[in-house]
Amino acid sequence: MNTWEREKLKDKKRIVIKIGSSSLTHAYTGDLNLMKIEKLVRVISDLKGQGKEVVLVSSGAIAAGRQALGHHTKPVTISEKQAYAAVGQARLMMVYQKLFAEYNQIAAQVLLTKNTMVNDSSRYNAQNTFDELLKLGTIPIVNENDTVSTSEIPLVDNFGDNDRLSAIVAALIGADLLILLSDIDGLYSDDPRQNPDAEFIGLVREITPKLLDMGKSTSGSDVGTGGMAAKLAAARIATDSGSDMVIANGDQVDVIGQIVEGEVKGTLFLAHPNHDFDLMDYINHEY
Repeated sequence: MNTWEREKLKDKKRIVIKIGSSSLTHAYTGDLNLMKIEKLVRVISDLKGQGKEVVLVSSGAIAAGRQALGHHTKPVTISEKQAYAAVGQARLMMVYQKLFAEYNQIAAQVLLTKNTMVNDSSRYNAQNTFDELLKLGTIPIVNENDTVSTSEIPLVDNFGDNDRLSAIVAALIGADLLILLSDIDGLYSDDPRQNPDAEFIGLVREITPKLLDMGKSTSGSDVGTGGMAAKLAAARIATDSGSDMVIANGDQVDVIGQIVEGEVKGTLFLAHPNHDFDLMDYINHEY
């Protein structure tokens, strides 16, 4: 049954959608799931047709590089990861641009590093670029610049994962809804893969220390990097900046449209704008 909190999602105008590698690839081979990406493109194009602005934060560069180079195991060294990302990011954008063109949409690539956000001038320029791209009617597709900043491992100049990156983007552009598509239905009291008695939490009004303790830095995917701890960290950034956030299962990308239509899907984190919100405080604290 829909609640009034869910009904309000129908009115969201500027939406950031994050999709992880595990939701974009075939589980067995790690290759890009082209049928699923096509469905994602169709759903986003339909949101654009409704008059909404959409930014897509997409993982998958390293996975696409693995496919292009014929390697089906995760790269280990930093140089391998960066090389795979260099090949894969071009492949991934080629796929997105071709599919979005079929729906008369224009995709734009935006690659970010932590240094982009830390520097006042480059952060301001990035914000202006996003605003102009949205004004032009394009769909910005964002990823961390893995070629120089590998997100699979902790480095000084990286974000750590695209969950937090998507929340930072949402805060930067003043989005009013962030949707994180993952390989899990939402927030549970414990890891449901390990504990069958774990309780599903459908609505979070406030992110408490107890809730943060539930986060575990684990992922059941061979290609993903962000666990529930990263998603809760993203929720703190998004909700404090004034954006509602939903964690949902990306197995069926149609869930995006269902969320925006107010259906009860995933876990909804309600925005509670912090008047003292400073994005740099969160970036410096988290990293």
